Amino acid sequence: MEKWVLVGSILLFTGTSWGQNGMDHFPKGAQSLGLGNASVTLHEPWAIFNNIGALGKGTTDILAVVGYDHRLGLNELTTLAAGITIPTENLGILGVGVSSYGGELFNQQQIGIGLAKQMGLASLGLKINYFQTNIEGFGRSARPVLELGGTAELFPGVFFGAHLYNITRAAISKASLNYLPTIVKTGISYRPSDNLMVNIETEKELSSPAQFKAGIAYSFEEKFWVRTGITSQPNNLYFGIGFRPRRFQVDYALSRNYLLGFTHHFSLNYNLSAQ
Repeated sequence: MEKWVLVGSILLFTGTSWGQNGMDHFPKGAQSLGLGNASVTLHEPWAIFNNIGALGKGTTDILAVVGYDHRLGLNELTTLAAGITIPTENLGILGVGVSSYGGELFNQQQIGIGLAKQMGLASLGLKINYFQTNIEGFGRSARPVLELGGTAELFPGVFFGAHLYNITRAAISKASLNYLPTIVKTGISYRPSDNLMVNIETEKELSSPAQFKAGIAYSFEEKFWVRTGITSQPNNLYFGIGFRPRRFQVDYALSRNYLLGFTHHFSLNYNLSAQ
């Protein structure tokens, strides 16, 4: 019982309560988390979860991803995620992602399918999710959630990204007046070379203060990456590393909340098309 009082207090502190918001919308993939979640412009397979619109500018290979997110040392705050991107001949890149968050008393699952395509300077995408919430003693509910996003290269090496989650303001259930979060993200990425990236981003949930995010990444010979980032509301620090051989990419990120402690993130990307 004491553990669940602690978990509830943590969720309330971070601005997300069980009855009002979902938690499974958090950015995913240790590359994103190492950058302080400033990931709205990243053209990588984890864009399935973080900004479906960015997926259209990604590789034309078939890519699979898996991730593990262990927050604040509590199994009840753990997220598991997996996804795959599949290029199509004419429609663009198809992305499918599944994720699961929480423990026995409170948990959320999400499965989504999206499509993104590069059209001129912009990459645009749309995704539909089936979002399920289960609260012990209150039952289970599931609702469709729509999201859309896009990225564009404004100038050589300068990218803009935007993403809108839950554009229809879906509630947690048909009978509930509590809504799943509606989140707007916008950001700029400056990439003066292949081995340096600086990201600045803002995120706003309708009922919460705006959050500021910034991250920087540097690579050595495009195989080994180091990353760091910072966020406000709440104030967190992030650090990450990544290793990218030919067929796969392994990333690890560590975040620290100044009051609540550390969170660990692991993710793996695997290229199913590479020879």
